[in-house]
Amino acid sequence: MAKNLVIVESPAKARTIGRFLGKDYIVKASLGHVRDLPSGKLGVEVEEDFAPQYTVPKEKNKIVTELKTAAKGASVIYLATDPDREGEAISWHLVKAAKWDSKTTRRVVFHEITEPAIQEAFQHPREINMQLVDSQQARRVLDRLVGYQLSPLLWQKISGGRKMGLSAGRVQSVALRLVVDREREIEAFTSTEYWTIEAILQPKTERKTSIPTFTAVLQGVKGQRSKLILSSKTASSKITKELTGADFKVTKVTNKEVHTRPAPPFITSTLQQEAGRKLRFSAKRTMAVAQQLYEGISIASGEAVGLITYMRTDSTQVAPQALQEARQYIKQHYGLAYLPKSPRSYSKKAKGAQEAHEAIRPTSMFRDPDNIKPYLKPEQLRLYDLIWKRMLSSQMTDAESDSTRVDIEASKPTSSTKTFLLKASGSVVKFEGFRVLYSETRDDNSNDRQETTLPKLSAKEKLGCTNVSALQHFTQPPPRYTEAMLVRTLEEKGIGRPSTYAPTISLIQDRNYVNKEQGHFKPTRLGTVVSDHLTDHFPGIMDLGFTVQMEESLDQIAEGTKKWVPVLQEFYGPFQKALAAATELMPRVKVEEPSDEVCELCGQPMVIKTSRFGRFLACSGFPECRGKKSLLKKTGVTCPGCTTGELVERRGKGRPFYGCTQYPNCKFIITKQPLKEPCPECNSLLLVSKRDTAQCHACSFQGPIPIREDTEIAV
Repeated sequence: MAKNLVIVESPAKARTIGRFLGKDYIVKASLGHVRDLPSGKLGVEVEEDFAPQYTVPKEKNKIVTELKTAAKGASVIYLATDPDREGEAISWHLVKAAKWDSKTTRRVVFHEITEPAIQEAFQHPREINMQLVDSQQARRVLDRLVGYQLSPLLWQKISGGRKMGLSAGRVQSVALRLVVDREREIEAFTSTEYWTIEAILQPKTERKTSIPTFTAVLQGVKGQRSKLILSSKTASSKITKELTGADFKVTKVTNKEVHTRPAPPFITSTLQQEAGRKLRFSAKRTMAVAQQLYEGISIASGEAVGLITYMRTDSTQVAPQALQEARQYIKQHYGLAYLPKSPRSYSKKAKGAQEAHEAIRPTSMFRDPDNIKPYLKPEQLRLYDLIWKRMLSSQMTDAESDSTRVDIEASKPTSSTKTFLLKASGSVVKFEGFRVLYSETRDDNSNDRQETTLPKLSAKEKLGCTNVSALQHFTQPPPRYTEAMLVRTLEEKGIGRPSTYAPTISLIQDRNYVNKEQGHFKPTRLGTVVSDHLTDHFPGIMDLGFTVQMEESLDQIAEGTKKWVPVLQEFYGPFQKALAAATELMPRVKVEEPSDEVCELCGQPMVIKTSRFGRFLACSGFPECRGKKSLLKKTGVTCPGCTTGELVERRGKGRPFYGCTQYPNCKFIITKQPLKEPCPECNSLLLVSKRDTAQCHACSFQGPIPIREDTEIAV
């Protein structure tokens, strides 16, 4: 009897699904796409309705042959690639590359790799959705038209551009512009001095017990509508003197009960943001670990099972069965006080949300992190724990707190006609609700602020003042983007899609367009020049509105309300005109950054240059002088070999290693990344081990990796 052939993308996914389907099915992996546009040339017939010239890469020929052989005699070929546009396109390319008859192929879609979900999907197969394929195809052709014509232009106009591997793209270049524009805002920002005045107050009482104090902040002057602005020490000192010795009394107390709802379960962008804030994972690392959890992990029985639902999604919807399971877990482990009367609904989707996916959630809430801890690597456990807590907390009751605002007046009737207005505010948690398990982190760390408890006060109550002080402040520029902030901005502005955030952010770093300094992105000189050149000569492509509009058009193609060829035709005409003008008018520049280093060969200043392998120092007298130095990452760790030098990252022919800045006098070398924090047991050098844990260089200690940041020095 002929067996059924099932094709997925990865071997891990194939092993998990094969176990659920049984002996009547053969499951094979395509290892991603088996067809693509050719490398080294445009590969698009522009004059023939943008017909793509798809080819099977050499490294994929063997896979296609194996899949065709496996399909011989199969009664049905099931295409079980990922449940999104990319997965739909992979299935279509498989059919075309293997030249299978559409009558023998069926498309199956599931959002979690569990036995019930797999069985349900195979009971309801469908045909390939060509609207989704066309949307992905339009994106692929569009990005090829932009990238393969803008990148060579950069090679021509920026000295050494080809060697540096410069590239441009519809999404990556807009992401770069966000970073560059933010840096310009910071550079143009002028800090302004301002002062605030605080009074330490307490109720007047005859009680002998200690009387609690609280802080009130000056708001303004009674009868004056304009806000009180103190811009100098002189002005603030004058008011401080007026408040010193004044009579303070409560004029109004406002109590309000505040209910805080839990955050919805994760979508791709929020997972990347929270993993960045809480776990210090990059977006790329987050998605790689999530992929492992989705495809299947061998747990208690030794059999692989998918632990989370599909991790590329922009929908917060949750299946009814999963909601009931979460409620059952909350009832059993936390009690009825933490269980809402009905399941919470989070039906709102992100801007431009695509197919009707679920949110990212555990495939079973009863697989709690403690139970499966022995079977997961540390980074897998940390991400799973985050996803599990976010999902469970989303179905818990609100957090409840009492918020109090106290309005206060202060005046000196004998010496002044002014009455000053002050305000004190605070809150007290009445019931933790969902916060017993999880609280969302904010970029401004607002959720980490301490709750202030105020004493019980009433209107007309007189207050004693123990101190009045003036505090100096300076306005701050907007912060540089962290990965979490950049992902949030890309999502909010509708730039790219969940699957593009991680590769986009990785790409602008790999191209040396931005550096990460203390967790924040700062554009390099190269990145600024590239962004400026593209913005000046291709304002349409670099405009955020254009990028958003194009994403909306791609969505409409997926929905069937637009055809992909007219969308590309509308874009390509203006793009060609801009390309021709830029080829003629864009100036040629030499990109290099000054440094404090001096060439050891000739004594001239050295400049920082960029190659495809990274940044390095070169003599400004090139080509007459060819002096060079490596620009290496500083670890901040004292060399244990000599105790005077510092360990820095070096690169040989293979992987990086770490050596002393005193080389060749000190030849201490290690292959694992050193950490600033010493071993807590023996105070020796702590290293990063293979399993994402810290490992002592001298003793047997192992533990979590502390957070660290790298900077660069010349050696």
